[in-house]
Amino acid sequence: MKTQTQTYHFPIFIEKDKSGYFVSCPSLQGCYTQGKTYEDALAHIHDAIQLHLADRIALAEEIGEPKDLILSSIKVSVSV
Repeated sequence: MKTQTQTYHFPIFIEKDKSGYFVSCPSLQGCYTQGKTYEDALAHIHDAIQLHLADRIALAEEIGEPKDLILSSIKVSVSV
């Protein structure tokens, strides 16, 4: 019996900080990881998403559609 596969495309958010890269998948609540390099972070989020989806499938939970992301900025002034 052949195993059936489904391919999903999820947006991810990558943020560089002092110790490496933090990456999250906003469409999958609680799905985030980090890596010392950009490539490590990508590999780790790939694995995290696969595990997250496998858990949802095993529990017969809905995967849902990926969220659309809008990246923007806002100017904020504060008194100092």
